[in-house]
Amino acid sequence: MQRHFPRPVARIASGLLLASLMGGASLAYAQNATQTAAQTQASPPVDPTFSAWSLAQSCQQKSDNVAHGQCVGAIRGIIHGYQYGVLFLSQRTSLAAKETQRVSLCLRDVPVSTLVDEFVQDASQVSTDSLKRTPAEVAVLGSVHMHHACD
Repeated sequence: MQRHFPRPVARIASGLLLASLMGGASLAYAQNATQTAAQTQASPPVDPTFSAWSLAQSCQQKSDNVAHGQCVGAIRGIIHGYQYGVLFLSQRTSLAAKETQRVSLCLRDVPVSTLVDEFVQDASQVSTDSLKRTPAEVAVLGSVHMHHACD
């Protein structure tokens, strides 16, 4: 029996695979891509409450339990959603050999605090303007993929 999922789930999963197939772009790549897009056309709007900049601000506030809890929850949610999307698509489409491994994250025994620290460190190397125009999901996945890709 084959399950059918609503189109929005399929679109999200397809978007995740497309984003992952484009490679684990670093935040520096996101900065360059944002600058190029700004030069050629107006960039799509980014929710300012969940931009890479706002997430990095929350993640830097380790002494504020609420802000840090929001940071950890957001990063965990982004990663779990991405990994579920990769799993979902790998079970429903034919991917080239080792393609699933190439887009997967190897996070066995990696504490969330390490992922947070790596994200904050990577974000600190990008201009504030670029971070404000970059969705948090893109920045987090770029950072995690740069440090924890399986290939």
